[in-house]
Amino acid sequence: MYLRKAKIEELDLVCDIIEDGKQQLADAGIDQWQNEYPNRNVIKGDIEDGRAVIYNSDDHETLGVAAVIEAPDHAYDTLEGAWQKDTDKYVTVHRVAIFSHHQGKGYASQLFRDLFDYIAKNHPDAETIRIDTHRDNAKMQHLIEKFGFVKAGQIVGVYHPDDVCFVYEKVL
Repeated sequence: MYLRKAKIEELDLVCDIIEDGKQQLADAGIDQWQNEYPNRNVIKGDIEDGRAVIYNSDDHETLGVAAVIEAPDHAYDTLEGAWQKDTDKYVTVHRVAIFSHHQGKGYASQLFRDLFDYIAKNHPDAETIRIDTHRDNAKMQHLIEKFGFVKAGQIVGVYHPDDVCFVYEKVL
């Protein structure tokens, strides 16, 4: 498995994976991503700015996507809590999704492992990784904590006025 930067001609593919992720969340009764976020313009910006990555199997089948964003990430400007390490040398992982037909095969865990390698290679100065998820997304919270992230606090109303998201950090 490997990560690579998404290309602008793959905008529809990345949007399809995100839409599939939105449906998975809706089916699970989770109110995350059920409004106008993330939308096509956000995803297009991720691709144009080199933040969107596609996760492929060794035989080049697309499994999922993520966005890796260099600091500063203003989504966390209103953090209610405290960082483990107060630094401006961090990256944030956003918009993680695995195609539903690949769920239950351990790809999300492998994606996290490969993201760490990707970040080490492409962002060698990063001292921490930050990530957040909706308060009702227990599966993602479990995955985040499984990989050594520590809860730093929460943000409210960043992606949608009613959203409460738990924010995590992993010191590298």
